[in-house]
Amino acid sequence: MKIIDLQQVVFRKYEDGDGPTKTFRDLNGSLGLATIKRWCKMIRDTGSIQLSKPPGGPRFARTSKTIQKVKHKLNQKKMVSVRSLAKDCSISKSSSHRILKEDMKLYPYKMRIEPKLTEEHKNKRKKFVNWVGHNFRKEDTMRILFSDEKIFDLDGMYNSQNQRIWAASRDEADEKGGIKVKQKFPQKVMVWLGVCSKGVTPLVIFDPGTQDGAKPHIHHLTQTWCQDNSPSFIDKDHWPPNSPDLNPLDYCIWDEFAQCVNWKKVTSKATLIDELKCAVKKIRQDVVLQNCSSWTARLNRVFKNGGGYLKK
Repeated sequence: MKIIDLQQVVFRKYEDGDGPTKTFRDLNGSLGLATIKRWCKMIRDTGSIQLSKPPGGPRFARTSKTIQKVKHKLNQKKMVSVRSLAKDCSISKSSSHRILKEDMKLYPYKMRIEPKLTEEHKNKRKKFVNWVGHNFRKEDTMRILFSDEKIFDLDGMYNSQNQRIWAASRDEADEKGGIKVKQKFPQKVMVWLGVCSKGVTPLVIFDPGTQDGAKPHIHHLTQTWCQDNSPSFIDKDHWPPNSPDLNPLDYCIWDEFAQCVNWKKVTSKATLIDELKCAVKKIRQDVVLQNCSSWTARLNRVFKNGGGYLKK
């Protein structure tokens, strides 16, 4: 029952001669006895029930004027939290959230990081897809050992959970600054990991200072050794540059690995290394198998995408 309906009931019962206690019992607890007594006193003194203001906060915060103000704030600030938006517009956090989701039909998107691809890179990616299709069967790709290095540091970890962009679509979020570009390999602990459909290799800890495309990787002696000792080795002339979206480690396993790390225990380089060694044992085998088996499907998506970067 709405507050206005309760007021009418109390007023009518007062005129019928019912006291506050009887009215309270008849309403079965819908209204407090103290409130009924206060309203009866108002009727007796003024002839009506006059409340100074409606209980609770303002009832109509989501006006067209407020919605326009929110739109203006979003145009000024590409990335903004619901709390700061509510403060700037002098409305509650819940009203701010409802305006964004219900009135403006917007959704919060995380900032996404992706490498820069030139037209030359895209053409190489399409050639790679064709080359794999002509030289590998599906069962062959399930035996490929993918490997990668990754740096984990204590200070520069990007927290995508707290940085959101309100937009109607992912493309609009990207246009509003939803892509974070960062330099490779800043510092701290570098690790190497290999993965195939059967599982992951033991974790190898490196000293910082190497990166993909560095001379030790592309030197002809290194490439020759890999070709002599690794069957069906994919050399630097075939694997396309700037293509982490084609390596299961980059598009899935590293995230799975990072989620297995107990970051609360990481307080130094030594503890970081210890936690990384523990985390690699927690990587789920079903996640590894699923992402290795879907690798050929990703290659087909690259070709359909004109060699462009895969967003998922």
